[in-house]
Amino acid sequence: MTRDQLIQRIADAALLRGEFTLRSGRTSRYYLDKYLFTTQPDILEALGAMFAERLAALPGGLDGIDRLAGTELGGIPLVSAAAIATGKPAVLIRNQKKGYGTAKQLEGAINPGETVVLLEDIATTGGQVLEAGSMLRNDFQVHVPTIIATIDREEGARENIETAGFTFDALFTKSDLGIDE
Repeated sequence: MTRDQLIQRIADAALLRGEFTLRSGRTSRYYLDKYLFTTQPDILEALGAMFAERLAALPGGLDGIDRLAGTELGGIPLVSAAAIATGKPAVLIRNQKKGYGTAKQLEGAINPGETVVLLEDIATTGGQVLEAGSMLRNDFQVHVPTIIATIDREEGARENIETAGFTFDALFTKSDLGIDE
């Protein structure tokens, strides 16, 4: 699937118009329903390949990355697709520790000192992914140089993420999807 075909496929599958409240609390006249595109095998396969290309282009390439990470719930299929496309292991980050079993907030193996790239679904202000990146750095003592979003809504995520000391990249922006709110 070409980049333009993927853009069209995501827009067709997931772009909704109406009145929506975002995680940030702000209202929007459009909503990108990540679950409508992250549950489609053809889109996931193409996104996995795109993430693999972006990851290979980072300083040090794939050899400079130990693991990929994705946040609950929307980032899980994306990081899984990227892990398959790159051969890199993934860790899954819960929004909060579970209160039973192992009571973990992070699922999968991770070691202090590793380099982990965090993958995100849709970035608006970057709030959730910033929490995850800080948790990885502080609680697990790993290096998180880069956060890559599938879609940047162009509403402050880049600035917030870069101010927090991460490099930010996005496969697509709302402008790429033809959204001119």
